[in-house]
Amino acid sequence: MERYESDTEGDEQETPLLHRGHEDKVQRAPVCCSSRYGLALLSSYGFFVVYSLRVNLSVAMVDMLNNTHQSSANHSGSLCPAHANPPRPKHNHTASLYDWDSETQGWILGSFFYGYILTQIPGGYLAGRFGPKWLMGFGILGTVVFTLLTPVAADLGASYLIAVRVLEGIGEGVTFPAMYTMWAAWAPPLERSRLLTISYIGAQMGTVISLPLSGEICFYLDWTYVFYVFGAVGLVWFVLWAFLVFDSPNTHPRISERERLYITTSLKNELSTSANYIPWRAIVTSRPLWAIVVAHFSYNWTFYTLLTLLPTYMNDILGFSIQQNGMLSALPYMGCAVLAVLSGQVADYLRETCQYPTVTVRKSFSFVGMIGPAVFLVAAGYTGCNYTLAVTFLTISSSLGGVSASGFNINHLDIAPSYAGILLGITNTFATIPGMVGPVIARALTTHNTIEEWQTVFYIAAAINLFGALVYTVFGRGSVQPWAVQSSYSHGD
Repeated sequence: MERYESDTEGDEQETPLLHRGHEDKVQRAPVCCSSRYGLALLSSYGFFVVYSLRVNLSVAMVDMLNNTHQSSANHSGSLCPAHANPPRPKHNHTASLYDWDSETQGWILGSFFYGYILTQIPGGYLAGRFGPKWLMGFGILGTVVFTLLTPVAADLGASYLIAVRVLEGIGEGVTFPAMYTMWAAWAPPLERSRLLTISYIGAQMGTVISLPLSGEICFYLDWTYVFYVFGAVGLVWFVLWAFLVFDSPNTHPRISERERLYITTSLKNELSTSANYIPWRAIVTSRPLWAIVVAHFSYNWTFYTLLTLLPTYMNDILGFSIQQNGMLSALPYMGCAVLAVLSGQVADYLRETCQYPTVTVRKSFSFVGMIGPAVFLVAAGYTGCNYTLAVTFLTISSSLGGVSASGFNINHLDIAPSYAGILLGITNTFATIPGMVGPVIARALTTHNTIEEWQTVFYIAAAINLFGALVYTVFGRGSVQPWAVQSSYSHGD
């Protein structure tokens, strides 16, 4: 007998299937040495590569600029005193330097997202049609290749560097939709928060590790090695992914029969039997989907503002050297990674053990993960040259953002598991816009690099975050939508 879950707030049309009734009948497969958690770890490594390739330019940019030119153009009375730091080694600093103004820097930092936005929806469709494994694999491999070509492109000129970054974005654009499609076939409903937060923790760790490591590489070698080192790490990932990952439990040659049955049986009443039919009209008119779109867009405005410009803020305002810069820029994302994993455990505990409705959990975690960052981001703008307080507030801001990993961020799998890749492609398309325009707007607003200018940047990000949290709280849902439920009888696994 199937049980049903009402999704609250008087939406009488929603009477989707509840997952728990089916999963309780299936013997759970152990976590240790399981294929699904192996996939989580390897996909986490993949997202580590994705984000390390995305953010390393943010630190390298500080070292790519002609500092003599920059210092005469940018210093003003409102800048904080520079910190004492050890002299850089004299050897190996042979890389070219560039006289790019703040507008050009903004275009270079944002150019990645112009490519990234193009392959979001196609990525979701192609992953569902042809399988997510090779789509994600070759997408990241392409990004790796263009990363290795970055120093050559920079020497040719800013326009060539922008072109290479756009091509990197095209490659990375398919990764999240492909991985959501993969998880739709691999993640038992009551393990979703755990598996997905393990998987996407790699994105945070890529930021946490690549920012300080990029700073050290720039300090001891030069900025070109930033792209060579992380490119090599990406090549290693591709080899592992090619040999160890499979599209579904039924195609995995080494999965235990117990785990295969556990996964497929828990998902049999969620996944549509008609893989070729996509209810586009129902998808684009779905209020729960548009609630995720608004939340994702709003959250990413703050996230991408800090991701691309925090090293610049640390250098131009707080006066930290390239070596100190990377380490301090990583602190916010370290906190974000920790809270993302913890929130995944707590979210699944609240849903499974405490029987909280999924919609309540998703909305609560989204609210905390969006309002918290907004408050502390604004506060950071009023710390002046109190370096400790500024770094502390920025760290708390990004850390609280990690809570949303168990909120709207995985809500696609709750409302339409069969079409999760396509839904993620749609929401991530809109959520990429902040990465395209955010750095350009922020650099346009901070031409004189005053604290007051940066306060304006932080206020804009906080206001957008607040708006997104309110919209998602009102319109978000937590259960499978009627248009996403299979319309015919199950034909088995």
